[in-house]
Amino acid sequence: MRLKRPLIMLRKLLHSDSAIAMTEFAFVLPVLLTLGLYGAEIARMAVTRTQISQIALSIADNASRLGQTDNSGVTPTITEDDVDAILDGAMRQGSTIDLEENGRVILSSLEYDDYSRRQYIHWQRCRGDMEVESEYGDDDTNNGLTGARINGMGSGSNKATATSDSAVMFVEIEYTYSALFENPFGSGDRTIRSEAAFLIRDDRNLDPGLTGSSSDSECD
Repeated sequence: MRLKRPLIMLRKLLHSDSAIAMTEFAFVLPVLLTLGLYGAEIARMAVTRTQISQIALSIADNASRLGQTDNSGVTPTITEDDVDAILDGAMRQGSTIDLEENGRVILSSLEYDDYSRRQYIHWQRCRGDMEVESEYGDDDTNNGLTGARINGMGSGSNKATATSDSAVMFVEIEYTYSALFENPFGSGDRTIRSEAAFLIRDDRNLDPGLTGSSSDSECD
């Protein structure tokens, strides 16, 4: 009698559409949950990439316009305070992803030296706690006039280059992306990199580089 009752219940389950549906759902649920979590991770990463790219473009664009705010009749120079203000704004723009704590922003002025006919980095400023250097050089012993020759800046085949009496504001951002969770698809923590370049849009005096007091954005 005790054995017969479970057999009867099992027979009823086998002939119950709702029981079959629940069993199928139990098998499918882990797959759906995994795909849902993976989709959420990919979407979050895509949004972060887009935000970093927009910040890089914003920095390069703003740096290219610095001299336009000068209303004097003298060709303007760019000050340390000007650059600090741009990088301060970038840190505020990236505060939602903790850019300052988890990333590094590098702004370089790529210029052309008429005497040596070389591209060189005249000045370079950085912001962010991530310890990383520019992939193209610095404004000291590896600026293109000293150290290795710089044929341009940019990861693509068409590199950004400066012409005589002009400059390229080149931005590099590296950011450590922290995943929401680990999963077998490999979308865990990773480094996101973005670059942007703008030709200067003002008639600025390039000779002195950056003028003014000491900077809060030295690339130490």
